[in-house]
Amino acid sequence: MSEFEDAAATSDVKSGNMVFEPILEQGVFRFDCSVDDRNAALPSISFVNSKERDTPIMGNHTLPLYTPTFECVHGQQIVRIELPIGTTFYGTGEVSGQLERTGKRVFTWNTDAWGYGLGTTSLYQSHPWVLAVLPSGEALGVLADTTTRCEIDLRKESTIKFIALSSYPVITFGPFTSPTDVLISLSHAVGTVFMPPKWSLGYHQCRWSYDSDARVCEISRTFREKGIPCDVIWMDIDYMDGFRCFTFDQERFPDPKSLVEDLHLNGFKAIWMLDPGIKQEEGYFVYDSGSEKDIWIQTANGKPFVGEVWPGPCVFPDFTQSKARSWWASLVKDFISNGVDGIWNDMNEPAVFKVVTKTMPESNVHRGDIELGGCQNHSYYHNVYGMLMARSTYEGMKSANENKRPFVLTRAGFIGSQRYAATWTGDNLSTWEHLHMSISMVLQLGLSGQPLSGPDIGGFAGNATPKLFGRWMAIGAMFPFCRGHTEISTIDHEPWSFGEECEEVCRLALKRRYHLLPHIYTLFYMAHTMGTPVTTPTMFADPKDPRLRMHENSFMLGPLLVYTSTISDQGTDQQQHVLPKGIWLSFDFGDSHPDLPALYLQGGSIIPMGPAIQHVGEANPTDDLALLVALDEHGKAKGVHFEDDGDGYEFTRGGYLLTTYVAELESSVVTVRISKTEGSLKRPKRRLHVQVLLGGFAMVDSWGTDGEILQVMMPSEDEVSSLVFESEKQYNIRMESAKRIPEVEKISGHKGSELSRSPIELKSAVWALKVVPWIGGRIISMEHLPSGTQWLHSRVDVNGYEEFSGTEYRSAGCSEQYAVIEKNLVQAGERESLMLEGDIGGGLFIERLISFPEDNSNIFRIDSSIVARTVGAGSGGFSRLVCLRVHPMFTLLHPTESYVLFTSVDGSKHEVRPESGEKVLEGDHRPNGEWMLVDRCLGLGLVNRFNLSKVYKCFIHWGHGTLNLELWSENRPVSKQSPLRISHEYEVRGIS
Repeated sequence: MSEFEDAAATSDVKSGNMVFEPILEQGVFRFDCSVDDRNAALPSISFVNSKERDTPIMGNHTLPLYTPTFECVHGQQIVRIELPIGTTFYGTGEVSGQLERTGKRVFTWNTDAWGYGLGTTSLYQSHPWVLAVLPSGEALGVLADTTTRCEIDLRKESTIKFIALSSYPVITFGPFTSPTDVLISLSHAVGTVFMPPKWSLGYHQCRWSYDSDARVCEISRTFREKGIPCDVIWMDIDYMDGFRCFTFDQERFPDPKSLVEDLHLNGFKAIWMLDPGIKQEEGYFVYDSGSEKDIWIQTANGKPFVGEVWPGPCVFPDFTQSKARSWWASLVKDFISNGVDGIWNDMNEPAVFKVVTKTMPESNVHRGDIELGGCQNHSYYHNVYGMLMARSTYEGMKSANENKRPFVLTRAGFIGSQRYAATWTGDNLSTWEHLHMSISMVLQLGLSGQPLSGPDIGGFAGNATPKLFGRWMAIGAMFPFCRGHTEISTIDHEPWSFGEECEEVCRLALKRRYHLLPHIYTLFYMAHTMGTPVTTPTMFADPKDPRLRMHENSFMLGPLLVYTSTISDQGTDQQQHVLPKGIWLSFDFGDSHPDLPALYLQGGSIIPMGPAIQHVGEANPTDDLALLVALDEHGKAKGVHFEDDGDGYEFTRGGYLLTTYVAELESSVVTVRISKTEGSLKRPKRRLHVQVLLGGFAMVDSWGTDGEILQVMMPSEDEVSSLVFESEKQYNIRMESAKRIPEVEKISGHKGSELSRSPIELKSAVWALKVVPWIGGRIISMEHLPSGTQWLHSRVDVNGYEEFSGTEYRSAGCSEQYAVIEKNLVQAGERESLMLEGDIGGGLFIERLISFPEDNSNIFRIDSSIVARTVGAGSGGFSRLVCLRVHPMFTLLHPTESYVLFTSVDGSKHEVRPESGEKVLEGDHRPNGEWMLVDRCLGLGLVNRFNLSKVYKCFIHWGHGTLNLELWSENRPVSKQSPLRISHEYEVRGIS
């Protein structure tokens, strides 16, 4: 293959063009820094067959249009690909924030990222993959095939940059005609999604936790009594005996087999959680058998690594070893005998408590199989640990019953995980921001090879309001994976928990989903067999249209366009819908509501639909089949319908029926017929209901027998106009008469925090802050815009930037409701600022001014005081003993590469790292008015400057992926004349 190689490339070259060879199929190329690097590369874990990545294909091949360049610096391989101006970027896997990724930078390092935000750079899964859509509408996919921590930098327009440990190959797919073609080609490398059992595409109900079998039965019974469709109930970690995997609590879940039998009788499946952390306890059969087989991950000194998770001290299976995977699979096989229908793998980043990195040491040792890369430290296998656990679980389920398809849900994953498991978008928040973000997150996963995903509907952390929950269910019912879930200590988050108006919206939304299940199931069959996506951004309908490239309020479900609103006070009916070019015909099921998405079918399409059912098991092959038809400008349409037993593997042996229907308009008659069939499954005897859309919610229909030619008489132009007018009139009546979900900000009598109010946003050219006055006046988000770095991100009710009025942790001031005294917006040349005050009792108030100084746009300043307003005369005008304690909790994007840097008052220089633990700095040991949080990976430092004369103590505390840099005033009473004050400011500085 010498004609494809740069003659100057040798193993000691530090920069230049990468050498390439064609692999896999036409248009796919592998690039390496040199021939020596190619020969020395470790096996691919992302590819289904690593040999296909490592074996060039012969024959005549086109040359790549875009050749990456590389630079090797300090053990890091930097790869750049420059593309035409106007290129837009997507993919990058499980990421928060905007759909179009230009300007963003993320790091592939699987992280337990509870309550992540728009700027969080590492979530639970790693996909070192970028989908680039060129100005022409053609598309190119780029995969950095490395399992190690990888920086994906898209901050420079039309340029892709990867940075990871040397050396790794880069695989390009295309350019091909469309983004869909790129995703199909990607699936030929990393595999397609497993074929899900049909019941798994229904609605799933979950919470942490349904605490007993009685509560589970109550939930399932209520679904059926209220006529709300649902197929699955989930059991979170509390079903276990002391959080020990593969056990059941004998008081709360004494007979799981009987529980599951009852659920099955009512049409429900049961899914149970399994974590990787195995309690270190002699006599516990899982620990004993794993120890006997020597399958635990080891420390650098060869002993089993022990880290704390839910059960306490735990050991962790080394899923990189085949013997460990077989051991886990055998445990799963036995576990299935309890009636388990599906398994939920959580905490498998792997998450570890009470350590700053949130995971195990990178120096831990995996004694991996040769075909995976052999014996390596944890930094090499960290990102694939969750995928290998999901693989082991999948294989165990499959071996338990070859007539059932496994269903596994995994939190952590890697590109290729879709071969074994579905996923969800992790521990999101009950906020409108997270509702909006969930659309882009599901789409990005689909654009990265994982089509079976969805968010926790309603939000995991905090309490949803009725309107937020109803809107989220309305949108979530259209996602590939549809599950409601919430955390412990929140209010009930079932569809009936928010009043009858919200309950009705949830019922309508889920009935829509079940009507569309034949279409959704067909999409998954095509995804499984061909690698086509299930949900896509709207721009897939016309990749050349720049208007659609950043559209985040709509998405495609095959040829079905779903248009929604994620704005609290704006229903779908109040939006302007930007549609792709061509014919798009609106329809509903007689169920239109301001909180439900608008639906359009693309001209030239036919989709299958089924009856309204309560669960998948209620469906019968002889049920009526409906075809929804939207003719194109030529009067034609086409679509497919896949059907089989809904479970098992007979479809792989021909036991299925794939029908291609076509429709054609001739002389005012639409003829619908079958043009092609595949499979040996006999066509059921059933009625066929064809509905031809006319636009404006109008349609004409006809009934016949499936398998026979059916004709629909089309009305005249005047009749069409009349039908459309009447249908739109009925639509407007439905909208106006719909029982709207009430605007409720607070639900009285419930426990938990209220997260769905809108924070106050303060913004300059450099900083974007979010403040919640109603709980502690805290700052919950601190984003540096030029670098795209989120230095601080927290939940609403705790952490973030807080201030206390005493030396005790979380003393008065951190949770009171603050009043907004003054808010200045950017107008008439003024800069934004916010003045807050909170009553902390005893006549004392905390005052806080947050501002952007006019003389330096790079910083923001916080001036805080504890002031005495109405201290009684009997106290001599002085208050109780108080201390102004500034308590910011910063998010560590790269915990092992972060440290605190400062020079003390006495002139000594200090570099404080996480392993140093807590540090109290007083007197001459205090920083001399400035200290800095350094992130070496980012090449940035967050500088905090303060008035040294007012700060008596500084405190450093390393937490679980977090850092507190606290400033304390003196501890004394205050009067009207002698308040306590601390003024300080933040600025980001580049470091070498």
